[in-house]
Amino acid sequence: MDDVDAVQAQIARNMLESGDWVIVHLDGVPYIEKSPLIYWLMAVSFRILGAHDWVARIPVALAAVLLAWVTWRYGRWAFGARAGFYAGLSLATCVGLFLFTRIQIPDVMLTLSVCVAFWSFQRVLEVEEPRAQLWALLLAASLGVGLMLKGLIAVVVPVGGMVVYLSVTRQLLSREVWKRLHVFTGALVILAIAAPWHVLAALRMPPYFDFTMHSGPGEYHGFFWFYFINEHVLRFLNLRYPRDYNTVPRAAFWLLHLLWLFPWSAFFPAAAGLSFKPIDRAGRTRLLALCWTGFLLIFFTFSTTQEYYSMPVYPALALVLGSAMAGDGKWLCIGTRALGVVSGLAFLTIAAILYAVRGVATPGDISHALEQHPEAYTLSLGHLGDLTISSFAYLRMPLVVAGVAFLAGALSAALLQGRCAFLGFAMMMVVFLHASRLALVTFDPYLSSRPLADALLRAPEGRLILNGQYYSFSSVFFYTDRTALLLNGRVNNLEYGSYSPGSPAVFINDTEFVTLWSKPDRSYILSDHEDVPHLTALVDGSQLHKVAESGGKLLFVNQP
Repeated sequence: MDDVDAVQAQIARNMLESGDWVIVHLDGVPYIEKSPLIYWLMAVSFRILGAHDWVARIPVALAAVLLAWVTWRYGRWAFGARAGFYAGLSLATCVGLFLFTRIQIPDVMLTLSVCVAFWSFQRVLEVEEPRAQLWALLLAASLGVGLMLKGLIAVVVPVGGMVVYLSVTRQLLSREVWKRLHVFTGALVILAIAAPWHVLAALRMPPYFDFTMHSGPGEYHGFFWFYFINEHVLRFLNLRYPRDYNTVPRAAFWLLHLLWLFPWSAFFPAAAGLSFKPIDRAGRTRLLALCWTGFLLIFFTFSTTQEYYSMPVYPALALVLGSAMAGDGKWLCIGTRALGVVSGLAFLTIAAILYAVRGVATPGDISHALEQHPEAYTLSLGHLGDLTISSFAYLRMPLVVAGVAFLAGALSAALLQGRCAFLGFAMMMVVFLHASRLALVTFDPYLSSRPLADALLRAPEGRLILNGQYYSFSSVFFYTDRTALLLNGRVNNLEYGSYSPGSPAVFINDTEFVTLWSKPDRSYILSDHEDVPHLTALVDGSQLHKVAESGGKLLFVNQP
């Protein structure tokens, strides 16, 4: 898909082709705001299997599977076999894990490193643990890997949660605890993993140290300033420039976890009745999960928030849910019934939507029935606001499959109890997530520019220009493996790197575009439909020959 999905994949390909594994590039411009481990993993996958879209998704997919497995093992160790099974099952089949692994972001990998860190931390603290030193080393290694995935937040979140736990259990000042944690050795492990890349990147892009607390257009202060000050400190304070992100309201950031952990969030009331006292392994695990979750949510309450920023708490919540589902009591029955009601209402809603669009025609692709809200696209789920009633006519098959899923869930709640009902809900989610995948296929012409890339590959060679920012047509660059000139595109993620010494002159203005477009050699330009009037104001409409159109996006050439 366009935006970050194809951007991440193209970065990995550029890294592999250029041989530069330190400073990554987009369209030749240094792109230094993110840690590189996800790019390295994709590049290795490309080296082995070729640069294909499905290959780019292998690291994220494997991380999701491994995360569910680690959560199962953690739950089995803490609560027993049944609770561990439910913990892994609830994480593997919840909405959030599926939704936020459809795009190439490293957050599921970060979540895995955080989960391993907390489990290792708890194993170190267990007095009867015979391999405490190995777990301490694994804790340090997971923090180091996290740094290479997502930056300082990968250390702040787990260490913050651990400090809260040690404070609550009155172990923070215990010499024995700090001795078991092997802090000095752990710090060396973390540095051995994370320091080399950070040092090399800083040396490659001086000045080496700049602590300016102002961020603005046209400023360049090297790698250290942008990566640590601008991307971490100023982003936390909502002062980062460029501000190419948005924030979810704080209340929604907390409450949306009922959706992200759906359907298993129906059993949170049952979990509330469990013991969180650290008198046994189960109680200590639940208390640690509470500290883990609370610290992260409170931390982001005072910062900028995206919907997926809280993914590292999913394993903690899954562990608590798994321990609750392994027990019994009225709240499990109430949760099952409530889930049955929600599933039944979802089924009736889907049936009503299908009836409402029964006679609606579906010309072209789904973009013809959507209403664009670009101001919301800086949120990961911003495109959901584009849906209209008529757009559901394009989603008939996914809706039918989703309806079958929710009907199965309602029947499971009505006819089954206990473990059988839980398995019924899991099957409901398997079918529902398949329906979601089918919906993404329908949305592909709108969210991706691959048809334009295919048209460009079939067309004669020529100069490529993009009207706007790189992210808008990033899938074209991945599927064609080409670079382009960016018309008025010196914005957002590529702006800072464009001012670095030696950055290529790929950004052009209106005057330069008119000159290039009027030359006798062939030029192509990609543009969103709403930006076409700007092009026609620059050049005569007779000079814009349409090559292809898909999802509200167009490809023009300057010659017939």
